[in-house]
Amino acid sequence: VAELAEVDVKTIELLPEQGFRLDCDSLADQVEEGDLVIIGSPNNPTATLVDSEDLKALARSVPGADFLVDEAFLDFVEGATSVAGSEDNISTLHSLTKFYGIPALRLGLGVFPRRIAAKLGDRIPPWSVNSLAQAVGLHLFDDSDYAEETRRSCSELRRDLVSGLKQFSGLQLFDSRVNYLLLKLRDRRGPELVRHLLEQKILVRSCANYDGLDDSYIRVAVRTQRENSRLLEGISTFFHGQTSKKVSRRKPAASLMFQGTSSNAGKSVLTAAFCRILIDEGLRVAPFKAQNMSLNSFVTHDGLEMGRAQVVQAQAARLDPDIRMNPILLKPNSDTGSQIIVRGKAVGNMNVSEYVRYKEEAVHSAHDCYDELAADYDVVLLEGAGSPGEVNLKSHDIVNMQMARYAESPVLLVGDIDRGGIYASFVGTMEVLDQWERELVAGFLVNRFRGQASLLQSAHDYVAGHTGREVMGVIPYLHDLGIPEEDSVSFKNGLFNSRPPKGDHVVIAALSLPHISNFTDLEPFLDEPDVHLRIIDHPDQLGRPDAVILPGSKNVIGDLTALGNQGFSEPLMQLAQNGCEIVGICGGYQMLGSRIEDPHGIESNRRSVTGLDLLKMATVLDPEKSLTRQEGVHVPSGCPIHGYEIHHGVSGGQHDNELLRFESGASCGTVDSSGRIWGSYLHGIFDGDDFRRWFIDRLRSRQGLPALEKVQAPYNLEPAFDRLADVVRRSVDMDRIMALLGL
Repeated sequence: VAELAEVDVKTIELLPEQGFRLDCDSLADQVEEGDLVIIGSPNNPTATLVDSEDLKALARSVPGADFLVDEAFLDFVEGATSVAGSEDNISTLHSLTKFYGIPALRLGLGVFPRRIAAKLGDRIPPWSVNSLAQAVGLHLFDDSDYAEETRRSCSELRRDLVSGLKQFSGLQLFDSRVNYLLLKLRDRRGPELVRHLLEQKILVRSCANYDGLDDSYIRVAVRTQRENSRLLEGISTFFHGQTSKKVSRRKPAASLMFQGTSSNAGKSVLTAAFCRILIDEGLRVAPFKAQNMSLNSFVTHDGLEMGRAQVVQAQAARLDPDIRMNPILLKPNSDTGSQIIVRGKAVGNMNVSEYVRYKEEAVHSAHDCYDELAADYDVVLLEGAGSPGEVNLKSHDIVNMQMARYAESPVLLVGDIDRGGIYASFVGTMEVLDQWERELVAGFLVNRFRGQASLLQSAHDYVAGHTGREVMGVIPYLHDLGIPEEDSVSFKNGLFNSRPPKGDHVVIAALSLPHISNFTDLEPFLDEPDVHLRIIDHPDQLGRPDAVILPGSKNVIGDLTALGNQGFSEPLMQLAQNGCEIVGICGGYQMLGSRIEDPHGIESNRRSVTGLDLLKMATVLDPEKSLTRQEGVHVPSGCPIHGYEIHHGVSGGQHDNELLRFESGASCGTVDSSGRIWGSYLHGIFDGDDFRRWFIDRLRSRQGLPALEKVQAPYNLEPAFDRLADVVRRSVDMDRIMALLGL
């Protein structure tokens, strides 16, 4: 424009060996009174940023010159400061189109000194911006959440893209803090690379027509994860074998994600179902949940800790549990805090605010684990957490839609119709999702339906008309499923209260601790025909059981205090004196002792607490966590046992008899002289069919009932998985779901 007006134009060359940095002191020596100096900050295409203080100092050094600073890309820069309105001779230009992604509105603004603004006002048309664009523009300035999330997301995507590009020795990269990068091909084959990428429908910008650059320079945009991966793959093929590590470890494995309209909607069980369905189709399939909050955990063969739900899903897929399936595990130990476990190892205790900050680091572990699984399996089935519609959590989500986007996975939204309100939940969830999130949702699954599925058709038609997504299946309510539950919600809601058998039976009472963990230790009793398992919330419910089990706890001192406050201590003592068998597992074992010490404040600010004093032993909580798989023998019975230990405690004292002896040579557990009060750290001790039957038969004998001496209900999940898979396969549109997987 200036040249058309016959105004002399002088360009200032920025040198690549100086990183294309603008030297404001040198520029000041060249500017004269009356000049108009145009500066891009960030510059296009070099992405270099000029320090705002240097710009203001430059303007003050030549007060008779005018400075026009193009800040079109400044919004992408975290922590950047605009020079708008800072000096009487600085004008700034701002593009809303680029940062907010609204090219159709062509919306932008300028900030000018009053003298220039007055002259411009005389020349621009009265309706330079239509009313719709004005309304959008005003709204954008109030949307700080979008701006913050965009900068964060762009920074993360740029970092990953730069990491991938650095693997190519034929490229030189220049620093960038915006949504594009300047590259230089060292062998000057820029035009060939541009054509090569164009043939793959990837468009990059040749910089041959920029003054001071040549055709060896290209500019690439920072796009979505999927588009960036395509770019890296295209560059990799261009360099004939110089493959980016980022590309090589990530392949487009088939993936499908199950998210819920709420917690406990059934997504864990459905993930397990599809693991079994797809493995039966001959596919190698692995489950994955980026972040799990659960007190039900498990120790893998290599001594690492992961969520029990992904262990069950791995079993459904006929796999050994692998911590890559659950890279982040949160174990709540208070109302506001949790122990954080990453890749199977505890990294510390954090409150909510601390963990939100830590998520920026943790998410990379989640992505790495997903990439590794995607490279090893044909299909990865992802599970979300809670609901993607929790608007207060979406900004730092790493497990729902953000993970689905990273995995490029379609999402099936699962709802529990037994609770009621499922169709409002489907519609409402879609309403609060952002557009990019809605695009990931492929359809809905109605879970736990009691009745004739055809009666739901009118509701399905309504949901399809309102959301554009269809219901892909109606899964019936499955009674006595026989698959371990993930969430303590099910336990607290009475799922583990078995029905009293009609014939002779024994009664086992289990205490419902406030911070109960690994309650699945009780699950093998649910199918026993001569056991009535009762979950006890209050001492008045105890009655006269044949045995009481104190299960594991994530906050032993807190739960022990709660038992005392609720009045359990005296009734338990009386039951012990009257011949009731009392068993403690892990945290429950520690409670049976005389004292628990916590000198390092691992679980509580209380350094010492008195135990129930039913076993002559004491426990000290140690910072080092014990994570061990064990196999061995229960010495009093001679029965084989197996399981795993997860605990901070070290317990010792007077051992009247040896309880558990392991193949490793170690031993565990304490038993009193009567043999009726005992405990150990071994989770899963009742999974062994022979030992469980011996334990029940001993209770029967004390009651005067004959011992059955034969396993009555083998604890085997395989039939349950097959039954679940068969029901789900018949209840969903498998053709459409297989199409979602690209199979």
